Amino acid sequence: MNQIQMLLVIGFVWPEPNSSAAGGRMLQLIAQFQQQGYAITFASPAMDSDYMVDLASLNVDKKSIALNCSSFDTFVKELNPTAVLFDRFMIEEQFGWRVAENCPDALRILDTEDLHCLRLARQKAFKTHRDFITADTLKEEVAKREIASILRCDLSLMISEFEMDLLKTTFKIDEKLLYYLPFLLDPISEKTFEKLPSFEERTDFIFIGNFLHEPNWNAVQYLKETIWPLLRKQLPGTNLHIYGAYPSQKVMQLHQPKEGFHIKGRAIDANEVVQNARIVLAPLRFGAGIKGKLIEAMQCGTPSITTTIGAESMQGNLLWNGFVTDDANKFTENAVQLYQDKKLWTAAQQNGIAIINQRYSKELFENDFALKIQFLRSNLSQHRLDNFFGAMLQHHTLTSTKYMSRWIETKNSKKD
Repeated sequence: MNQIQMLLVIGFVWPEPNSSAAGGRMLQLIAQFQQQGYAITFASPAMDSDYMVDLASLNVDKKSIALNCSSFDTFVKELNPTAVLFDRFMIEEQFGWRVAENCPDALRILDTEDLHCLRLARQKAFKTHRDFITADTLKEEVAKREIASILRCDLSLMISEFEMDLLKTTFKIDEKLLYYLPFLLDPISEKTFEKLPSFEERTDFIFIGNFLHEPNWNAVQYLKETIWPLLRKQLPGTNLHIYGAYPSQKVMQLHQPKEGFHIKGRAIDANEVVQNARIVLAPLRFGAGIKGKLIEAMQCGTPSITTTIGAESMQGNLLWNGFVTDDANKFTENAVQLYQDKKLWTAAQQNGIAIINQRYSKELFENDFALKIQFLRSNLSQHRLDNFFGAMLQHHTLTSTKYMSRWIETKNSKKD
């Protein structure tokens, strides 16, 4: 093992915590490894963005890398990381074999974010007007790639208990390869709670979500076409404010101030706009993972109304901080009730705070996670021997993906 513990994070994109829950999640993982004493380098093949976090301010080294280029081999060999964290399976596909070949003793960790095969299977079921069943995930072409990536890695971090169960039961993944690690948050103290705006100080409804994410765009369409007309009829004069990073022209065309439907685009301060709203509306009809927008609502003391998919794996056996329903009329009825009833609203707010403190407080996970990483590093050879299918996939990946990548690299060099 290296004397200095070094973590290499290979990002699908540079972290944008103000644009998506995935960006915030990545910063939480970085903080956990720093707490365990790791020096961290964050590398990505993505272009820089205007909204990316300043990694240097977090004491993280930044490195731009290229796809299908042997320059990465030299870089990773010189860095010689103790552990490598792949941000989503697509990144593991691209760089996992290079890490395995050049740094065979490095612990390989996959952060799944959410299960892509689950999200896509649900989306297809929704668009073809049929009920989703878990076996649908087996039919997804992307599932073969995603599950192969999970098997090749030493550990996959799962944000959702539902997805943990799906992998174990439907895909027969050994639970030793999976680790439940949801959002890692600061608990909400009494002092923090007292600073939140009161029921009377808040007004209107809000939806917030990155528009590059298909479930968010679908939810906004559903709000515009179905739910908001019903809701505005019962609460005339109220407004729905739609915030989200990267809105397209088709999103902006939904802006109808006269109907109280406002497309605002990116929120400069998401916490501020959510705290000033009385209720978050999140009628998500497909998707996966746990929802950053609903966690954010709870942190801001803002009750929410969502669907069963929206609330999936988020509350455990605790009461939701509002209502969960898949029926548009019931959704509207619940929204009106929650908007007007201060006593009900306050109880819902308290439920959200309980969910944050009892299910997402980082203190519940950080010690066990550190022990898990230490155990794997100390028992890596045996752990890999026990994962025969992973070793088999790694062997064939090194054979096939390696030569495809080398072919692309050669082809690109001839163009130059």
